[in-house]
Amino acid sequence: MNEKRSAHQLVSRKVAVIHSGVLALVMAVVGGASLFLMTVWLLIKGGKTVGPHLSLLGQYFIGYSVTWTGSFVGLLYGALVGGLIGWSIGLIYNRVAEWRQQWTKTLKG
Repeated sequence: MNEKRSAHQLVSRKVAVIHSGVLALVMAVVGGASLFLMTVWLLIKGGKTVGPHLSLLGQYFIGYSVTWTGSFVGLLYGALVGGLIGWSIGLIYNRVAEWRQQWTKTLKG
């Protein structure tokens, strides 16, 4: 029974960890690709005014606009913001999981 319990604890410790770097990389790819593809989609779609709502991101991202050049600038900004968000989520999650494991360890005695 102790072997089963210790194996369960070992697995739960390993499962609880998120690799912040990997999550940051994945979120960077998703964020960059999303902003790039949204911009390109609006450019291909065309019309009188192209992307008035998406162009508001230019207020936060210097150099971004709904143009072909702006799509590559958006790719970089999307990757940067996505990476920071992914890294932050991984860091916060790991800290909370570590705190929870220590807290349950003290409750069990």
